[in-house]
Amino acid sequence: MIRSLLLLVTALFSATACGPLSARPLVQVAVIDRDDGDWLPQYRGRGDTWVPGIPGHRYAVRLTNTSAERVLVVLSVDGVNAVSGEDADPSQAGYVLAPWQSTEIAGWRKSLEDVAQFYFTDLPDSYAARTGRPDNVGVIGIAVFRERRPVAAPAPMPFYRDSERREANAAAEAAPADSARAYGQAKQSIGTGHGAREWSPVGRTEFVRAGSRPAQLTQLRYDAPDRLAALGILPRPDRRWAREDAPQAFPGGFVADPPNW
Repeated sequence: MIRSLLLLVTALFSATACGPLSARPLVQVAVIDRDDGDWLPQYRGRGDTWVPGIPGHRYAVRLTNTSAERVLVVLSVDGVNAVSGEDADPSQAGYVLAPWQSTEIAGWRKSLEDVAQFYFTDLPDSYAARTGRPDNVGVIGIAVFRERRPVAAPAPMPFYRDSERREANAAAEAAPADSARAYGQAKQSIGTGHGAREWSPVGRTEFVRAGSRPAQLTQLRYDAPDRLAALGILPRPDRRWAREDAPQAFPGGFVADPPNW
């Protein structure tokens, strides 16, 4: 079940991350709005972690390897593998990150040279919907694998750890369906579009997975800010505490010269 695969390895936009902390996941995932440069905040609600996406804005998925070993990250956007375009599955190709490496995945992989930009768009315009796969629009997920290391003697993983991992995987796989029922897939307002091409070269590398099950499964839900506010996930904008036509103690500006008497 463990086999050698040729997988894409990121070549640009890498940076050195700080040292690991025990509370960190193997790979941290974040979403960056490329049009305003902001790291999108993450909110907990309805059993999921959510980020607000502004329709029309380009975005990138930032992956950070917090370990001292290479890892393989299979990236799913709207239920579609961001490298191959297949219905996403952890067994598929992905990106290999060097120890402590961070990288930003800015689009659907079109070749070893370029990607089609990710951008938030109306659900019917999303790549998944346009290719007849709208059921999982609104979710970004990663499956992370450790690399198999040569050993002098067989050292199988303890059964209890494999059981714990299997239970964790089962819970993670069940979560999207449960949250989809609670949220209502028909209410999803935005998805990820297939945008303009941009240069983003990568290479190929060989990576042998340590096991057939991922060491980490993480997903983020996203939707438009007004939709998340309506669901009570995103705080509503503060309302003005005074009417526009009412006197205000701090109207702004500086002290002007008084008129001549």
